[in-house]
Amino acid sequence: MGVLWVGVLLVVGFLGVRAPSSGDEALRMPGTESQQAFDLLAERFPGTNPEAAEARLVFQASDGRQVTARANKAAIEKALGTLEGSAQVDSVSDPFGSGAVSKDGTMAYARINYTVGADDLTQEAKQTLQAAADQARGAGLTVEFGGTALLTQPQTGASTELIGLGVAAVVLFLTLGSVIAAGLPLMTALVGVLISLMGIFALARPLGLTSTVSILSLMLGLAVGIDYSLFITSRFRDERARGREPAEAAGRAVGTAGSAVVFAGATVFVALAGLSVVGIPELTKMGLASAGTVLISVIIALTLVPALFGFLGDRLLPRAVRRSLGVGRGGRGRRSAGIGGTVANEPLARDVTSAAAAGSFAAYGKRPGIAVRWARFLVRRRLAALLVGVIGLGVVAIPAFSLELGIPGDESKPVTNTQRRAYDLLSEGFGPGFNGPLTVVVDASRAADAQAAADTVARTVRDVDGVVSVGAPVFNPAKDTAVLTAIPASAPNTAETRELVHHIRSAVDAVEDDTHTSIAVTGRTAVIVDVSESIYSALVIYLAVIIGFAVILLLVVFRSILVPLKAALGFLLSVGAAFGVVVAVIQWGWASSLFGIDQTGPVMSIIPIFVIGVVFGLAMDYEVFLVSRMREEYVHGATSEDAIVTGFRHSGRVVTAAAVIMISVFAGFIGIAQTNIRTTGLGMAAAVAFDAFVVRMAIVPAVLALFGDRSWKLPRKLERVLPNVDVEGRSLDAYLSPQTTAPDKEATPNPVGGR
Repeated sequence: MGVLWVGVLLVVGFLGVRAPSSGDEALRMPGTESQQAFDLLAERFPGTNPEAAEARLVFQASDGRQVTARANKAAIEKALGTLEGSAQVDSVSDPFGSGAVSKDGTMAYARINYTVGADDLTQEAKQTLQAAADQARGAGLTVEFGGTALLTQPQTGASTELIGLGVAAVVLFLTLGSVIAAGLPLMTALVGVLISLMGIFALARPLGLTSTVSILSLMLGLAVGIDYSLFITSRFRDERARGREPAEAAGRAVGTAGSAVVFAGATVFVALAGLSVVGIPELTKMGLASAGTVLISVIIALTLVPALFGFLGDRLLPRAVRRSLGVGRGGRGRRSAGIGGTVANEPLARDVTSAAAAGSFAAYGKRPGIAVRWARFLVRRRLAALLVGVIGLGVVAIPAFSLELGIPGDESKPVTNTQRRAYDLLSEGFGPGFNGPLTVVVDASRAADAQAAADTVARTVRDVDGVVSVGAPVFNPAKDTAVLTAIPASAPNTAETRELVHHIRSAVDAVEDDTHTSIAVTGRTAVIVDVSESIYSALVIYLAVIIGFAVILLLVVFRSILVPLKAALGFLLSVGAAFGVVVAVIQWGWASSLFGIDQTGPVMSIIPIFVIGVVFGLAMDYEVFLVSRMREEYVHGATSEDAIVTGFRHSGRVVTAAAVIMISVFAGFIGIAQTNIRTTGLGMAAAVAFDAFVVRMAIVPAVLALFGDRSWKLPRKLERVLPNVDVEGRSLDAYLSPQTTAPDKEATPNPVGGR
């Protein structure tokens, strides 16, 4: 099996390395007014290339001098002259002839349009642009770049993500007590991530997969890959500690923890693939690519991980446990009963089992571990724990009601970035709305007088409050389509500009019939409005799909009404608190310096629904991993309260480790300069922290303790209809010899509260 996965990695890796790269595409929203306007422009202005690179050179004279002064004007014209006719340049505007000089005369800008996209620009073309700017700087002018020509692809956060992986390695070692055991989840997760990334690289050009897709897949693949492998490895070690033979221990690990991984992975997969219902192509690509990464992680956890159990054997166990089990240096035991055989050295097996049950292989003979003490506290103080958890998350979620969606642009970049400095100069010299012009596209093909119709539309737009200026209509060669450029008084991502979009659309709608035209408003802010409205309208459908699927899945797994309902409600609490953190940090700037955020602003429009999808799947992961062990103990005869404590005793430490690992991996991406990746990493790290440590490890046990045996009940009609998937492994108990499956009396906890 290991050889097979190595072969898959080599083949996919070869295809990924040889495949051409794909650049970032503009955000598309089929069916919206802004997208219809873009499509009409592409159709009626066939000579234009909407994907072509563009540079905007912004010039500022020093010490308040005029750029129109003879020396400064000559320096600007000379610099721009070096670009005219150079490789891949389509046109260079003249700032002095096109009215691109600020009112006070201290600033000017020029547009350089290229014939190819930013990713296809040659190094020579970029160097020529840099040289032109340097030439103007040599004459004493301040020069900054805007546009897409010199944009760089975001890095995958190697340095910050290495920190996250380092934290994961330390947590794994402390949890598993063995270097080899700690390395197993890391190695298998990296194999899955490499296969996924190489597959994305291979399909990037034909499917239009952007760098954001690959970074998010890397983020999610590392997190779930480590966690899924950890759960199965931990169960294998637990079964070996009970004295069972390696083959049987591996089978039981896959049959129990592996089944939980399948159901948990299925929930994440559906939550991510379900993003397709929103109707945003970029979000669909992000969701499907991430879902594919999760699927690969599940398959690796179920195939490669057990295969490595056979290769590594008892070297996965701590040295003290190997000695207790009578295992030599080579990882072989002193007995071999085989599957279904008698467990030899029973006293030692019981000793190690009790130690493992206490929360650590080295804890035998000591007081109960922290997981047991915490579980007993929750059971005793169930109502107080529930109220504190719910109220606390509710308070943290309050800022989420102020969530603002947008499309972060150059204004959200660090002040050390030339695009950010160019943005600031243009806002200072030409007004805050200059960086976010609105484009009004007039289809005058049915009008008797296209010019008169376009002029009427221009006057209508100019009369709308909040519009600073409207340019003269620009017609296509066929003279049946005109384009107007309206400059707002406010910045692109503000509420005032979003309201202005609605006002302009309402105003032009009123003149469509009179002018016999069809009018559409587009531009950056218009796209923000359309994307936000589309997401809001699709959110209810999306949540209904994924929550409905999860409820059905959890009904099947736990055969309980309460468990799925509280799982879904707990998710709403954790995701609300996570968005509260995102708003406080990203929009309000609280503790922003800790995360390296220089500029506050709205949250990328598609990020919240993506985070909702990922977090919902991960929340169900922890629900399955923690509660399935409680259910297993209850099915095997434990009381409801003892099942909670025993489930915590076996799974609490591993779930805690898995959550810390996932938080570390997600937090590692906060250091990436790309705003949407940074926001996603922050949101998912906060959500996992709230969901794992507050919802799943505090609120959920408190609710189960409150309802007691009723937590595990299912109406008889549903009992007959639902299939029995046997996550608890009862069929394994019936199949295997009773000698190997007898309950461990010594591992049974004392009654909760000392009764």
